[in-house]
Amino acid sequence: MELYNLFTVIGLAAGSLTTIAFLPQVIKTWRSKSAKDISLGMFSTFCTGVFLWIIYGLTVGDLPILITNVVTFVLAFTILVFKFKYG
Repeated sequence: MELYNLFTVIGLAAGSLTTIAFLPQVIKTWRSKSAKDISLGMFSTFCTGVFLWIIYGLTVGDLPILITNVVTFVLAFTILVFKFKYG
């Protein structure tokens, strides 16, 4: 396997694991209909940072950064929406 392909696989694996980490929180918040313990400041800042990673990934053409951050943004933004809805 070429070194570039190996790093792409490592990037996709790392991004996938850190993205999947948000799934339990999304499910818990959705099921409980409660987001009182979710930090609005943290998730607002996090979503902004992830959005900037998406712009960076687009700019440099880095597929692992782009794909994993788009999915992370969707999950984190969902939690942020739940914060306003169920807050």
